[in-house]
Amino acid sequence: MAETARVQVAGEVAAGFEAVREEFAAVVAGEPADTGAQLAVYQGGRRVVDLWAVTDAQEAGDELAPLFSVTKGAAYLVTALLVQDGVLDLDREVAHYWPEFAAQGKSALTLRALLQHRAGVVGIPGGASVDELADEPALAARLAGQRPLWQPGTAYGYHALVIGALVGEVVRRATGRTVQEIYEERLRSPYGLDFYLGLPEQLAGRTRDVLPMRPTPEQAAQLAAGVLGEAMRIAFNVEGTPDITVYGNSPLVRANGPASAGGVGNARGVAGLYAAALTGLDGGPALLRPDTLARFTGERTAGADVVTGEVEHFLVGFETQQVRYPYLGADAFGHCGAAGSEAWADPSTGLTYAYARRLWAFPGGAAPENLRLGEAVFKAATA
Repeated sequence: MAETARVQVAGEVAAGFEAVREEFAAVVAGEPADTGAQLAVYQGGRRVVDLWAVTDAQEAGDELAPLFSVTKGAAYLVTALLVQDGVLDLDREVAHYWPEFAAQGKSALTLRALLQHRAGVVGIPGGASVDELADEPALAARLAGQRPLWQPGTAYGYHALVIGALVGEVVRRATGRTVQEIYEERLRSPYGLDFYLGLPEQLAGRTRDVLPMRPTPEQAAQLAAGVLGEAMRIAFNVEGTPDITVYGNSPLVRANGPASAGGVGNARGVAGLYAAALTGLDGGPALLRPDTLARFTGERTAGADVVTGEVEHFLVGFETQQVRYPYLGADAFGHCGAAGSEAWADPSTGLTYAYARRLWAFPGGAAPENLRLGEAVFKAATA
């Protein structure tokens, strides 16, 4: 019988964050050896946690992997910068920038409401191929002419694989440039962040595939018993890509970097991105002014998400964090990723957090260990 690979923890923590290393070690000790976990944290723009799991294979801390909907956070930061610049107005109708979007009763929907997932065009009925999801301009054109599942603005539901195409088309119409181009110019490149919306070919050797979930028999029974409503089946493209790992591992998705869920990166890159926006990095200025942050974090979607059932799911674009992590401030913002990754920024403490893993965590979305890891970070930072 082959010997089981030993999982160890590599990396560093700043003084006072030793308990975070202990908690991370406890987490990875209970996971399969190929989970590929990474944790990075900044406080006040300084990196205070940089940890990753290693086995006998000696995996590197800078390895890259698909991060799925963590990507949305990058797209929303681009949008926030454009609002701050006066290029976009949250309270202008989407159709003001993109006239074709007015079709099928969507003419009154504002950019704010679009970012809050209120449009009602949650996906392609009948499913879309991976290649179709990777082509955002074509996807946006299809969605513009689509009839919404509900009267726009009257409810909200997670537009899981299409929100990036919708917001991205607004950005493209307003600026003549894509979200990916602006992200590269204003966010990724200036800070040297290992988080890409469009993976350069030369980085393919550092990139690992995401691994499908390995549920226990009990977990498999829970998944099989789950009843998916129409909105969820459309939003998660069940008819088109029943195994979403195929999307994350697609070379075309990685190359195009669709803004809904096509980003590739690591925990260092994502935590650094949020730190650049919230506090600035290593003594530099913050990208977002306090008034801009307030416009994107001061309003929660009331009631339940009609796709996922989550309560108070969104701020403006970003996911609400305090509902999931009650130790964070009311204006904490961020976004999780399908395989278990999580990213958030907490203005009240100046903390930014990113956790990534390659092995899909049950049941999908933010992995359960983020609750205990985040709490360890919060306690260390506020002790």
